[in-house]
Parts: sequence; C-alpha cells; structure tokens
Amino acid sequence: MMNQSARYFIPDPSRWPIFGSLALLSMAFGAALWMNEATWGKFLLIFGVCTLFYMMFGWFGSVAHESEGGSYNKQVDASFRGGMSGFIFSEVMFFAAFFGALFYMRVLSVPWLGDIEHKILWPDFIAQWPTAGPGVAERFTPMAAWGVPAINTLILLTSGVTVTIAHWGLLKNNRAQLIIGLALTIALGMTFLFLQAFEYHEAYTALNLKLTTGAYGSTFFMLTGFHGFHVTVGTLMLMVILGRSIAGHFTAEHHFGFEGVAWYWHFVDVVWLLLFILVYWL
Repeated sequence: MMNQSARYFIPDPSRWPIFGSLALLSMAFGAALWMNEATWGKFLLIFGVCTLFYMMFGWFGSVAHESEGGSYNKQVDASFRGGMSGFIFSEVMFFAAFFGALFYMRVLSVPWLGDIEHKILWPDFIAQWPTAGPGVAERFTPMAAWGVPAINTLILLTSGVTVTIAHWGLLKNNRAQLIIGLALTIALGMTFLFLQAFEYHEAYTALNLKLTTGAYGSTFFMLTGFHGFHVTVGTLMLMVILGRSIAGHFTAEHHFGFEGVAWYWHFVDVVWLLLFILVYWL
C-alpha cells in the first residue's frame, strides 16, 4: 500500500552511486585501452561491466524494498512520474538529433552536392538516396524494408499489445495475466534483438554495408544501433519488473515501477515505426 502521510520520503545515504561511477569509469578506460591493444584493458572492461550489474541489482533491490515497505506516498509517486516523463523527453530529443541528421543529408546536402557547380569536384556523383556520398568508390546494397525489418516491426507492435495486456491484468489484480503478458513481451524483445543481429551480419557479409559506408552506412547503423541498445535496456527493465511481479509486488493502486517501464517500451515501439518508415522504406 502507498504511504498516505504528508511527509516526503528522503532515502538514507546510498553507496550505489559510487559503485555506478566506478563501473562507468572502468568501462570507459577499459574499452579505450583495449582498442589501443593494451592487454589488461579487456579485464578492466569486464570488471566495469560486472560492477555495473552489481550496482543495478543492489540499487533496484533497495528501491523495491522501499516501495513495498510503504515508504512512498503520492508526492513521491508524482516525482517519479515527472522524472520518467523528463527522461523520455530527453530520449525523444536524442533520437530527434539523429533523425535531423538523416533529414539534412537526404533533403539538403545530397542535392546540394549534385548541383552543377559541384560536378567539377565529383563529376561521377549521382545525387540520389541512398548514397555513401561523393568520393566513396566502394559499392554497397541498401537494406530492404520487406524482410527482417518488416518482421521486426510486427514483433515490436505485438510486444506493445502484450505489455498492455499485462497492464490490464495488473489493474484487474489478475497476477497470471500480468506475468504471462510480461514474459511474452520479454520473449518478443529478445527475438527482435536476435533478428537485428542477424540483419547486421547480413549487412556486413552479403551487402557490404558497414558503419564506414559513408552517409548511408553511418546513419543506418547509428539509428538502428542506438534503437537496438534501447530495446536491450527495455528488455532488462522488463525482466526486473517480471521478477518483482512473480514475487508479488505491485497492486492495482500502486504500480508506477511497472508503468514507467511500459511507457519506455511504448516509446521504443514508436521510434522503431519512424525508423522503419524513414530509414528502411522511403
């Protein structure tokens, strides 16, 4: 039950942010050293990843204990909602920057490079999308929309339905519907990631489409890659919520932990629809 007191809950000082900072520092230095062929860089990276998972497990557990212990009241709940709304807005602006870069290349820079006055520099350049840009002689095949991308679109749209079904189950105090809906959503998210990995392998091996393939390659992999990262994060969040649901957490009146993750997952769905239309289809 949610605490109805007027006092705003202030948690005790926590050690988890220190562990999080140590994890991120170790991961950054480890990755940089490993890429520069330092033999112990990969071990520092692995240490950072393990520390990060330890921090997440401990911090999530502390928050779940506070929530189930009745420490949060309506003011805290409103703060969580405002914080999650702000976070998702920041994610909207993050992807807006990449979509803006795609728009600039397709609508402005590519036609500009094809103007007659630039034919002196790049006489063989054809100003049409997709293109790697002038001066890139390596040929590639763009990723087709009707195949794995279309299947992944159906998968993510279906996952939006299953997480909504899970929410309905929670509102009806139907624990079985909640758990089954979450489990199906997680399975769909993992299937999406598997198919995206397959798509990347095909791009590199069969289509000669790489991150280094100029304008098209960089925008394709940056947009789809960051979206895949967000699907990974969302799937991990759903796993945490599933574990809490199995443990009997959340009620029809008090379940923002579930709601916040559901908001995030629907955001991921909407971004993929834009990606499918603007990157794959058009």
